[in-house]
Amino acid sequence: MLNSEIKTRRENAVPRGVGMQTQVYAERAKNAEVWDVEGNRYIDFAAGIAVVNTGHCNPAVMAAVQKQMGSFTHTCHQVLPYENYIQLAERLNAAVPGDFEKKTAFVTTGAEAVENAVKIARAATNRSAVIAFGGGFHGRTFMGMSLTGKVVPYKKGFGAMMPDVFHVPFPVELHGTTVDMAMNALEQLFKADVDVDRVAAIIIEPVQGEGGFYPAPAALMTKLRALCDAHGIILIADEVQTGFGRTGALFAMEHYDVQADITTMAKGLAGGLPLAAVTGRADLMDGAAPGGLGGTYGGNPLGIAAAHAVMDVIESENLCARATELGARLKDRLQTIAKTTPEIVDIRGPGFMIAAEFKTADGTAPNPDMANAIRAEALSRGLVLLTCGVYGNVIRFLAPLTIEDEIFEEAMTILESSINAVKGA
Repeated sequence: MLNSEIKTRRENAVPRGVGMQTQVYAERAKNAEVWDVEGNRYIDFAAGIAVVNTGHCNPAVMAAVQKQMGSFTHTCHQVLPYENYIQLAERLNAAVPGDFEKKTAFVTTGAEAVENAVKIARAATNRSAVIAFGGGFHGRTFMGMSLTGKVVPYKKGFGAMMPDVFHVPFPVELHGTTVDMAMNALEQLFKADVDVDRVAAIIIEPVQGEGGFYPAPAALMTKLRALCDAHGIILIADEVQTGFGRTGALFAMEHYDVQADITTMAKGLAGGLPLAAVTGRADLMDGAAPGGLGGTYGGNPLGIAAAHAVMDVIESENLCARATELGARLKDRLQTIAKTTPEIVDIRGPGFMIAAEFKTADGTAPNPDMANAIRAEALSRGLVLLTCGVYGNVIRFLAPLTIEDEIFEEAMTILESSINAVKGA
């Protein structure tokens, strides 16, 4: 079977709104390697968009899922509950940053986790307004895309967004926006658009994902925490992409000296199975009435079993430290390449959540064409990369944290040769 044959079938069977960055149809995968239906091998520096942090088909995760399959695959926790759901909630309550009592609810997707975090915040505060940041990504449901700070492709053509959602600029000094400018925008928002006493929550990604892998400055987090404390606003950390070792800590908020009230997570939680969670202050989490939270598939037994194994692997293999090590090696290689590639204007990110941003050679404009050309060239050489950013001019690097050293070095060679090929074209 050929990729091109499946591509034709896909075009006839699947709507174009389901966007794709490649036409490589996977047949099997192991750790950081994927083989397509034609037998071609790829090194995966996407990891399902930071989902398989513990690698494709991690043996411990596979064994845990297979064991659970021998018992039952679904009862609906709201009908016939199961103990490992409770145990995972206990583990997350202990692991998520915050020196307060916590509770956890399980859902299925990152967008659903964000939706429920907003519901919980509104129920707990009896307020309705929510503030998010430009460039942020929080999902494709109506509340998720309303919170998302990027129109194309997430909001385009879908009509009016949810009410009582407001945006302020995210501070990126590379683009001329400072922390003070962001905070001033919040103050202006409270003067012009929404009473601060009507704001239920502020939601922020500690490192913006789709927006371009921009880490939130420490000063911003400190000021947001002080603002929320002064006005009874709930601070929500969206750790859907940053969680589970990716940034060199189990959660990215561990890099800051303040704590969020509610944390959302998904992606890396269950090693490739659909599972998401909302963990927060116990008093807030109890704000919703019985039946107000949950879902038929929320906390599916297979996903719960996988998540237990993922957390075991992260701890036993010290993957947080591994993320920091791999990220440092990647940054060193990118900085060497940047010495002869003026289009690379920034290399950033904590742990192994690294990005390279490209501008035109004269530094005057974003350069999405070069970023995409490098992505395509790397793919042709067997390396899967992803682009991101409001302008599409950022390459992000998201290999599994379990990638073998020799395969990592092979990927670095492909990356450098791909950049050189694009420069010489």
